[in-house]
Amino acid sequence: MAENAVQRQTILSLRDTIARIENCSLPGIVRTAKAADAAGFRRGSEGTLHRKVLPLGIAALDDVLKGGLPLEGMMEIRNAETRDAGAAAGFVAALAVLYQQVRKEKGHLAPVLWISQALASREAGHPYAPGLRSYGLDPQRFLFVSARTVKDALWIAETALLVPVFAAVVLEIRGNPACLALSESRRLHVRARAGGVPLLLFRQAGEEEASSAFFRFQIKPAPAGERPLPDGSVLCGSIDHPAFHLLVEKSRAYAAADIFLEWNAHDRRFYPLDERRSAALQANGPENPVDPLSASAGRSHRAQPLGRLLAFARAS
Repeated sequence: MAENAVQRQTILSLRDTIARIENCSLPGIVRTAKAADAAGFRRGSEGTLHRKVLPLGIAALDDVLKGGLPLEGMMEIRNAETRDAGAAAGFVAALAVLYQQVRKEKGHLAPVLWISQALASREAGHPYAPGLRSYGLDPQRFLFVSARTVKDALWIAETALLVPVFAAVVLEIRGNPACLALSESRRLHVRARAGGVPLLLFRQAGEEEASSAFFRFQIKPAPAGERPLPDGSVLCGSIDHPAFHLLVEKSRAYAAADIFLEWNAHDRRFYPLDERRSAALQANGPENPVDPLSASAGRSHRAQPLGRLLAFARAS
């Protein structure tokens, strides 16, 4: 028992020495960020945890976010299946609008940088400038980069985070590539906090895995309502604001598993769906369930089940 205790103390001492050496060799801005606790919440003069946030005005979501959207550091948004990529991209774009609005109110016309892995773009398409404008984002201050590989996308993201001129940086990747594991996500998170820039890691058709992000949400599409008329009725057959089904997968506070939101591009803010409609959506589930195809993990040591769908019917 005594030998084990000595060995453990020796290992801890070596780890502490290595950490001090690595921390001293980093640039000052990164060294300051690493001085914070592991979860990314910096300590004030009285030892209290605090961070810069943007309240959304939705109690259920602000409770999950511990006050609001983080204005620095990494947050992960994922969709489990490729067919949900449009909904997840819409949610990420709405967050980018909010971040850009914050910088605009401070007098800074900061652009949004969207970095997309080429494979992800081929599967879900590119952002459409007129659509971004109608969604509330300024396309003249929107930069889109298509990277051939995940490593190229990571390099661009890390380099961009060192220059705190962007309102937000979006990193869109496909699945769970081996070159973006826990250590890489930690490095991205530290860079984002050091540069004071929010980083949105958009994982397209990805699985849950360990991450250094403040929060992780899974986004599913939700049925949009019908457009209301001035007299209180609705226009039959019309489509109202886009709606999202948000599942909280990682947070520092307990919250309900499902949150239903809709995005109002005119007001540039989220609104909660009314309780009656949210309860109906949560109870009914999808109207036409189908067998989903599981996302590939992209790693040799992981099992890659194909779900219940084994083969497609022959054409002839």
